[in-house]
Amino acid sequence: MSTEVRVAPARPLVAVGIGALVVAALIAVAFLAPGPALPTRLQDGLTLSISVLIESLPFVILGVLLSIVVQVWVPAGAIERWMPRAPWARRAVLSLLGMLIPVCECGNVPFARGLMMRGLGVAETLTFLIAAPIVNPIVIITTHQAFGFDDGILIARLVGGYAVANLIGWLYSRHPDPDGLITDRFRASCEISLENAAHGRGPGKAQQSLAQFVVELRAVMPALVIGSALAGAVQVLVPRSALLAIGSNPALSIVAMITLAMIVSICSNVDAFFALSFASTFTPGSIVAFLLVGPLVDVKMLALLRTTFRSKVLVGLVVIVVLFAVAVGSVVNLLA
Repeated sequence: MSTEVRVAPARPLVAVGIGALVVAALIAVAFLAPGPALPTRLQDGLTLSISVLIESLPFVILGVLLSIVVQVWVPAGAIERWMPRAPWARRAVLSLLGMLIPVCECGNVPFARGLMMRGLGVAETLTFLIAAPIVNPIVIITTHQAFGFDDGILIARLVGGYAVANLIGWLYSRHPDPDGLITDRFRASCEISLENAAHGRGPGKAQQSLAQFVVELRAVMPALVIGSALAGAVQVLVPRSALLAIGSNPALSIVAMITLAMIVSICSNVDAFFALSFASTFTPGSIVAFLLVGPLVDVKMLALLRTTFRSKVLVGLVVIVVLFAVAVGSVVNLLA
């Protein structure tokens, strides 16, 4: 695994700019909206944002450290030896691999690239990438801590994540040209990486660990800070009546939370804490849709996936995941 090509994180300045514009727009709305004075609401929003950030940080650091252990220190071939040979069985097992690799989507992408370098197929890699951000112990713990078993949110998230991952894996396993789904740059990077490994070139494990720590923090922290700020801003600056009007509508609430999930780009290890702040005003189905879409096809994840897969793959993933999340969210609303 030490031969992996590092994934460039999404540009933090772009994310910061988008987050700043959203917060500025919310402040402008707050000037016209009835309610407490703007300084009071801003102070409340800052308090909420800091609390979300502090609550999230330990899980982010743990995820980064575990990602480094798996990607740098686990011997090559240790995972492949116990994988079944049948394609459907391999995908089913890979859907659960996140239970052994409890990192967020930022750590899963470089790990999946390493799996592909050792011969794992595109469909199998996509199955892992879609399932792992949801079907892993840290996400299970944080989601349970936020919601418990209320309204079936935890169960719907886990079952939905596993199901949509295997659906995507099955669909792309039927693609006539799997090699055409990955970028030419990634293919070239694989060749360079394998050549370096064959000649014993490259940095030591300590240097790789430090480099990976920096890469993952740069990818996760801007999104986490922006997401925390947006969580506070939305709750205190958007008129409560508007939130209630959208959140209580079964269809509109799902659409709104899916859109929010794709924009905010919060790490899957801690996004349940963010969603919890909307639980009192939005339907349970919309919360489930948020928890399904965010870790799989948010802006940050798509930027990371674009380093490996072509744009047509990303479009396909977005369509499948969003439609699946709408269906699951609608079922949860009916049963809640």
